[in-house]
Amino acid sequence: MKILAPSIFLGHANIEYFVFEEDFMEANMRCIPMAVRFKLDAVQIKLSLAAWAKFGSDEKLALAMNSCESVTEKAMYAQFLAQLIENYTGQPPAQLSESKILVGWQAGKNVPQSICSKALEFGWEVTLNSWNALSDLQRYSLLKLTNPSHENKNFPIAMREFGLV
Repeated sequence: MKILAPSIFLGHANIEYFVFEEDFMEANMRCIPMAVRFKLDAVQIKLSLAAWAKFGSDEKLALAMNSCESVTEKAMYAQFLAQLIENYTGQPPAQLSESKILVGWQAGKNVPQSICSKALEFGWEVTLNSWNALSDLQRYSLLKLTNPSHENKNFPIAMREFGLV
């Protein structure tokens, strides 16, 4: 297997990127970082790993760095992403179905049950205060790492990286 150099996102000052993401590999390609996955959910666009792999470094950095919070920013982000997908695949972007959009990552009155259950498997507990102290992307990432369709091997690594254990 080919050993890849560190990700273009690692250590980048303007991108919230986690060390555990360096292990995200599929078909010897780096997976889409959480900072981009979070925005994909926000604009409800599905991005395949095959399409992601075709994007240039500058385009990947732009997708990670561009703001995607206001309605206007989301529209601009979706337009930029759609154009990239069409340019590289010749296909329009696929919409992310409502059932695939990750919810429950926001700070609030509860720690999501999937987080509590997964943490308990390791003998850990995530308190409401520690959950609410995490960034939006950290909470989103932990939920993503407890998704039944996810391998979950990086959950304990992320918990340590986020200072929860």
